Amino acid sequence: MVKFDEGNNIITKDSFRAILVGVQITGQALSKSKNANTPVTDEIDDSMDELKSLTEAAEGTVLGKVIQNLDRPNSATFIGSGKVLEIADLVKSMEADTVIFNDELSGMQIRNLEDALDVKVIDRTILILDIFANRASSKVGKLQVELAQLKYRLPRLVGFGKALSRLGGGIGTRGPGEKKMETDRRHVKKRIDDIRRELSDAEKTRQLQREKRSKSEIPIVALVGYTNVGKSAIMNYMINHFGAEDKQVEEKDMLFATLDAKHRLIKLDNHREFILADTVGFVSKLSHHLVEAFKGTLEEAKFADLIVQVEDVSRKDGDFQREVLKNVMEEIGIADKPRLVLLNKIDKLSREDSKEKLSDGRHIFVSEKTGENMEKFVDAVSKEVFESRVKLNLVIPFEKGNIASRLCDSSEVLNMEYEEDGIHITAMLKQKELNAVKEFVRI
Repeated sequence: MVKFDEGNNIITKDSFRAILVGVQITGQALSKSKNANTPVTDEIDDSMDELKSLTEAAEGTVLGKVIQNLDRPNSATFIGSGKVLEIADLVKSMEADTVIFNDELSGMQIRNLEDALDVKVIDRTILILDIFANRASSKVGKLQVELAQLKYRLPRLVGFGKALSRLGGGIGTRGPGEKKMETDRRHVKKRIDDIRRELSDAEKTRQLQREKRSKSEIPIVALVGYTNVGKSAIMNYMINHFGAEDKQVEEKDMLFATLDAKHRLIKLDNHREFILADTVGFVSKLSHHLVEAFKGTLEEAKFADLIVQVEDVSRKDGDFQREVLKNVMEEIGIADKPRLVLLNKIDKLSREDSKEKLSDGRHIFVSEKTGENMEKFVDAVSKEVFESRVKLNLVIPFEKGNIASRLCDSSEVLNMEYEEDGIHITAMLKQKELNAVKEFVRI
């Protein structure tokens, strides 16, 4: 039974029972796939396993999977008519109440499939949006989810009208709520415009925060990677050992535990410090609606001095996830930024496998759970972020004391003494700081 609050949002619901449906596009049609985030080398088994994990993350129970090989999707039902009948029999025999497709469906396809199957039909994007709606906690996060839902559903209002009336809510209707989805196209477009204005204001705030961080000249290191590979756990490890304040981020063994970018100040010894950013996790077949809606969050990585690509080394579909990650990073424009690859969860490997995993400086095998090799990660980040600094001896006149003060705030000062001719400072300076102090350099 589904219960709603006054705003028609779901409070509680029973777990739904789902049949998963995937289509493997064969031949030349595969290379013409409309989804840019899906690798041409996409393995249907990996993708369907991921869909199962997404379903479970949305509190659903997977009763079975159906896969069909097609040269191209059927315009009316996406899958062939014979396969529709097969799924209808499976739904009845297994008492399923939901059928989830691994690819995006049109409104017409949703309507036709629901007429034929007599149960709710959703696709992968609806499923992810539902998870996002349930996980979003900040105002900006909720607005981003609602925007993605509205933009996705706008051209599918015909199909969704039937879907929403079939079971009176449930999976796929969290977030804006059923009533908003049943309003006419004009009202939906108006709401989209309103959300865009609110997000634009939020982006201005983020821009001011970025400018403030830029002026402070504190480097930014961004954690990026597939969902549930341990990015938040790595951030909490850094907070526990080097954090300027004990303010941990939410860390759960689930998909999309983090939807909003989180920033924490990390202080190493010798006054070296940087901002560590945790970002939303990636997933395959990521709808362009989601990429666009969360562009502000994902773009945090664009302003980073260093990207730390986190992978789960224990996963068997690592190559599949790596290819997805590569494509998404290219889409958001961070593929060419300086990068370290952090291969996490080495504690899940056998000891024999672990011994074979050697760090090469840019590929580091770690376990944030046990702390194994985390010091190598810290050293690698420190080297990557601070290696461009040069050691200089400076003599700054007393009347220029503000420069000495600024150096103490923004640079790594190794030694400072007050002599008769001024303030003698030995410091590690960034290249962009050299022009401001070059007249004070002494051999």
